[in-house]
Amino acid sequence: MNLQISNTIENNKQALVLGATGGIGSEVARLLMKRGWQVTTLHRHPGQVKDKTAAHIWLTGDVMVKEDVMRAAAGKSIIVHAVNPPGYRDWEKLVLPMMDNTIAAAKASGARILLPGTVYNFGPDAFPLIAENASQFPISKKGKIRVELEHRLRLAASKGVKSLIVRSGDFFGPKAANNWFSQGLVTPGKAVSAVPYPGSAGIGHQWAYLPDVAETMVRLLDRENELDNFARFHMEGHWDHDGQQMVAAIGRVTGQPALKASWFPWPLFYLLAPFQQTFKEMLEMRYLWRTPVKLSNQALLDFLGEEPHTPLDIAVRSSLVGLACMKRDEFYESGIPDTRNYSITPNHNRA
Repeated sequence: MNLQISNTIENNKQALVLGATGGIGSEVARLLMKRGWQVTTLHRHPGQVKDKTAAHIWLTGDVMVKEDVMRAAAGKSIIVHAVNPPGYRDWEKLVLPMMDNTIAAAKASGARILLPGTVYNFGPDAFPLIAENASQFPISKKGKIRVELEHRLRLAASKGVKSLIVRSGDFFGPKAANNWFSQGLVTPGKAVSAVPYPGSAGIGHQWAYLPDVAETMVRLLDRENELDNFARFHMEGHWDHDGQQMVAAIGRVTGQPALKASWFPWPLFYLLAPFQQTFKEMLEMRYLWRTPVKLSNQALLDFLGEEPHTPLDIAVRSSLVGLACMKRDEFYESGIPDTRNYSITPNHNRA
């Protein structure tokens, strides 16, 4: 196949999801299937995956192997590139080669690449309110890698390989295990009794509820023929203006209205960083908790007319239930609706 062959969404609802066992990959995959797409994923050991609801077809392969990705992407109109090295580790070895393989596969199949973006790309010169066209001068190693990654997508777009980047704040959700919410604020499988908060007092922080991110991505894909070859959109998500709103929401939904942020063990991270790479990598991103960093969603509102937005308490409760920090029947004891019956409502450029 080549770029001259029509492979548009209108006549081909087939997607390859790379990273379908991760938080955003699984959410996007399930939503695509719900909307009538056939979803294929690539996994090194699909036989070991317990929950296979994130794809129709599971292929054995490695995203680091170009031939495997090209084989899986054949005939697809979308490639969801939602794969990242776990625990912040080995970015310099893995992130760019994986994207190069996805670009090669997209070039061969004619598919558009869908990439979840990060705020790592930006440095203090772009803070505090960041638009899609803001300068990208990151101060972290991972940020520089992400800038190069997006540069390669832009270069590929000039040669006909289409991409869509949707950037948002820190992820949280019922199936999201590798993020600050589930690895910092709460502990999966344990009831909440304290909330260690990584941020500084009074500093705003941006959060993104994964079902909202997936809904936004799929709505954009529904209008894929209107997108530029290199398209970028930012989400507002949940803006915690003083670093206290997320903790307060956790307190409300767990029936602990007096719950306050507790001490976060940053000093321990500094002690262990020389011996534990994950702690070292997390420390590199601490600056994002010390200064307000907010993505502007104006371009998204202009294009879609709204941003899918689940109220914070419902999003937090769904996340805690999914992480086994709460029992599902506690939905009904609080008076907050069960998210299984909840429809996402629009966000019209809230302050």
